[in-house]
Amino acid sequence: MAELLYRLGRFSARRHWLVIATWIVVIGIAGGSYAMFHGSLSGAITIPGTPTSKVADELAAKFPKASGGSGTVVFSTTSGSAFTDQQKAAIAALLKDLGTEPGVKGTTDPFQTAAERDAQQQKITDGRTQLTQGRQQLDGAQAQLDAGKQQVDGAQQQLDAAKARAAGSAATLAQLNGQQQQLDAKKQELQAGQKTIDDNRAKLTEQAKQLEVGAQLLDLAKELRTVSKDGAAAVGVVQFTTPTYAVPPQVKDDIVQKAAAARIDGVEVNVSNDIAQTVPKVLGPGEVIGVVIAAIALFVMLGTLLGATLPLLGALLGVGVGVLAALSFSDVVTMISVTPVLGVMLGLAVGIDYALFILNRHRRQLKQGVPMGESIGLANGTSGNAVVFAGSTVLVALLALNVTGIPFLGLMGTVGAVCVAVAVLVAITLTPALLSLVGMRILSRRERGRAGTAEALPAVPQTPMSTGRSVLTLVAGVLVLGVIAIPAMSMRLGLPVGSSEAQDSQQYKAYKTVERKFGAGVNGPLLVVAHLPGKLAGTDLTAAEAAIGAKLAAVPGVVAVAPIGASDDATVAAFQVIPTDGPSAESTAQLVRDLRNISPLTVDAGRVELGVAGNASGNIDVSQKLADVLPIYLALVVGLSLIILIFVFRSILVPLTATAGFVLSLLAAFGGLTAIYQWGWLSSVFGVHDPAPVLSFLPTIEIGILFGLAMDYQLFLVSGMREAFVHGAPARLAVRRGLHAGRAVVTAAAIIMISVFAGFIFSESATIRPIGFGLSFGVLADAFIVRMLLIPAAMHLLGKSAWWLPKWLDRILPDVDVEGAKLERTHPVHGHEEAAPAGVATGSA
Repeated sequence: MAELLYRLGRFSARRHWLVIATWIVVIGIAGGSYAMFHGSLSGAITIPGTPTSKVADELAAKFPKASGGSGTVVFSTTSGSAFTDQQKAAIAALLKDLGTEPGVKGTTDPFQTAAERDAQQQKITDGRTQLTQGRQQLDGAQAQLDAGKQQVDGAQQQLDAAKARAAGSAATLAQLNGQQQQLDAKKQELQAGQKTIDDNRAKLTEQAKQLEVGAQLLDLAKELRTVSKDGAAAVGVVQFTTPTYAVPPQVKDDIVQKAAAARIDGVEVNVSNDIAQTVPKVLGPGEVIGVVIAAIALFVMLGTLLGATLPLLGALLGVGVGVLAALSFSDVVTMISVTPVLGVMLGLAVGIDYALFILNRHRRQLKQGVPMGESIGLANGTSGNAVVFAGSTVLVALLALNVTGIPFLGLMGTVGAVCVAVAVLVAITLTPALLSLVGMRILSRRERGRAGTAEALPAVPQTPMSTGRSVLTLVAGVLVLGVIAIPAMSMRLGLPVGSSEAQDSQQYKAYKTVERKFGAGVNGPLLVVAHLPGKLAGTDLTAAEAAIGAKLAAVPGVVAVAPIGASDDATVAAFQVIPTDGPSAESTAQLVRDLRNISPLTVDAGRVELGVAGNASGNIDVSQKLADVLPIYLALVVGLSLIILIFVFRSILVPLTATAGFVLSLLAAFGGLTAIYQWGWLSSVFGVHDPAPVLSFLPTIEIGILFGLAMDYQLFLVSGMREAFVHGAPARLAVRRGLHAGRAVVTAAAIIMISVFAGFIFSESATIRPIGFGLSFGVLADAFIVRMLLIPAAMHLLGKSAWWLPKWLDRILPDVDVEGAKLERTHPVHGHEEAAPAGVATGSA
């Protein structure tokens, strides 16, 4: 590989205009492909096969009226007073207009809903009054009937006595029999009256039962309001025909624009996060500042503006090719909005770093007097070889995200891997071409004047570091990272909600208005689906809904339960359940679990199976699924780390220390994320106004990316130590020589990486901000504490045993030669032996 890259470097140097033109054509093709084939990005994060998605699919099949996602439009008066009739009419007109959007099933007018609820309540009150009056009338009729019965019974007794006295008188008996017939007719009349009273009483009883069931259902939903108690806020619902994540962004954009253009006097209109979730900008002010800081770091290290510009040009071109090519497939596969941003992050960071490694090696060789073409070829064959291998580790870690079985996560890894692969290709082709084009101007005037002289050769340490200092460094470093990692023990995972957005955003204002006026739980309603026992109808169905609703309301953490209705075949009923707290609260996650755990429940109608869906439930399921695969992915990455490093360094202990260091820096990054974004520490610095759970897919992404970058720095530092040791330097001296030669370029590379990632910390997107912090803090901990301090200290203490490898394993392992040592032996560099007798210069690249 080293020889191949050497030839590629020489070719790129000789035919630099051809290489540059080729890359211009490539980015043109990528841009054209994007323009013709790109689709829309999704702002929602979903995973097929979760309990929520299964319930949603079932609703779509059996109960279309209750299926589909929803969002809210929140209205509030600027004066704090109740809405006027004119304002109510304008709001109703706006919601009616929103209901005409394609993909919108319908909208709910909050004032009409409140009026209907009041009418239902009044109907129940009137019904109870009518029932009381009806019972009173029946009681009066019953009293009259009972009095009539007494009279008839008295008359019957008198008639019976008269019959007994007139036993021998036929004429008298005939007269008495006539009276008996009249009395029997009266009895039949009384019996008919009693039946009428009984029938009416039964009807009243049935009506009372229906009325009380309706009252019970209404009472269960009494805390669910569409208009606040003070009449100054209202919530209109927009119901979509498909789940929220599947609603085309254009439909959501149209709703947002219509809401913003409504201009209702005295009314502020804000759209909830379910509708106003937008695709984050790829490059904002913060990201640009990050790139500027990276450019400054390059200039300080290289000493020339031209030298600082080349890695940036290559990185920007690589990002353009990688991201545009990936987005060309966004019409074929569902791609979440954060995916291209992650590609930009990685493409910029590794693109600058990889070019820097090659450029730095080339500059060092020029200062030693190596001819231009030969220096470019050697830099590409040695440092470029290390870049290819380092990039391969990042690719493996990112592509391994596909084994999690989570589609959007695997796609994020794939897009990130594409951007890294393009960055590697740019580094080993375009960088040599640009270096050839600028020639000796890559060095400052002073450096050009000293090139090829003894002054240009770097100093080489002659003594190892102190053992006592190594012990202190190792202990202190582990303690520091351990303390920083403590918050990670309480890390919770979740997805952004409206409260995570910028405080001046529509989403945040809508969320806070609802929380303040209606209760936090209204921001995260749950949809509970009940599978009814057999086909119920009429009063039986209503009674079953009331019984199920009562069971749901009895679960701790439920504020209100509102029946939505039943399917046409009466086999499925749906309920809206309002939790006490917001969608990201632990209590809401527990409520979802509790609702699922009470299934099946038993009511008078029989056994009922429950399912839970809704946006809040979906977010909880996604977070749980990601938490479940996190340990599996971590084990996979740690295993890959050990195997790869054994191949590279031909050692057992070096890979173990490297992997242990990676785990330490990873846990420290998790601790920092938890402390800032979940606990709210340093909230004013990082703009965390409402602490919430850590972004659910961030730990998994962090593992993959930090693993690749940690192995990069491990390779560029420890390979120099290994080469020094192989060339005869004592083990502990080799550690110091490798660190001395590689720390400058690794420091610059880490600063660049941190700057690029940190630029995303102040993004407008609540999803992007923690990703930027997690990656920048992780690189900071890994590069400056683990790789620069802990690994050298551990290597010093291990001494020669650090390079121990069983003989049988040494025989079967292939010679990877990441440092390009064989190439250096066939293409010796003048002055290299004196400047770095252990080959440190190569390793540091």
